[in-house]
Amino acid sequence: MRYLKYLFVLILAFTACKTKKYALDNSIIAKEMSAKKVARKHVSANFKKKTIAAKFKVNFNDGITKQSISVYLRIKKDEVIWLKGTKFINVFKAKITPEKVRFYSPIEKKYFEGDFSMLEKLLGTKINFQQLQNLFLGQAILDVKNKKQNIVLEKNAYVLSPKIQATLFDAFFAIHPGHFKLNQQSIINTLKKQRLDIKYASYKLVDDEIIPQRINIKAKQNNKLTIIDFILRSIELNTKINTSFTIPNGYKRMNL
Repeated sequence: MRYLKYLFVLILAFTACKTKKYALDNSIIAKEMSAKKVARKHVSANFKKKTIAAKFKVNFNDGITKQSISVYLRIKKDEVIWLKGTKFINVFKAKITPEKVRFYSPIEKKYFEGDFSMLEKLLGTKINFQQLQNLFLGQAILDVKNKKQNIVLEKNAYVLSPKIQATLFDAFFAIHPGHFKLNQQSIINTLKKQRLDIKYASYKLVDDEIIPQRINIKAKQNNKLTIIDFILRSIELNTKINTSFTIPNGYKRMNL
């Protein structure tokens, strides 16, 4: 009986592992499902742990500048997003909270400190802390659960779009049929000839959390295209993280 007990435990463990691997399998076929149910499953798939400490390789190309840097990301869920970019030396450091955006450049000896209106100006649309956090977690940057959605099956994904689109832009969210994280989200402003596409090429299972392993961002405005690739190198969850941030003395304030 003791051996049967051990065998039973092993079978359960194997089944659990197999189920989680299967959730990441791109061979899963999307079956018909209501928009409400897909939205609910997507929201419930959100990151549930308290902290993230990750390292990414980031490739940047805007047609003029092309470079690769290492980016360290630390997140205290719903509280802080902390970023540091390095390439032999520190390139930038940033700390973002629901109320404030702060960053500085050791190369230019300049800093910025302000609210989210700065990011809104750069992106051409309103954005808040929660939306920025969702971008890194493979979640929709707009509310898909509490607003009525249209749904279509396209390229083996559930594509949600608001029944009443926003005045300035249209939004689309392609959701994976296995783990219900995003395959892609797109924000399109036809009038201003702006388009933002965020693709999640792959995910990784880490401590029972499904984490984006590669994020590709394409931002197009008129004929200018900026491409940013985030490639996950390492990650730890629910560890003690340091998000301290101090702007060095003597730096000049940026006017954005």
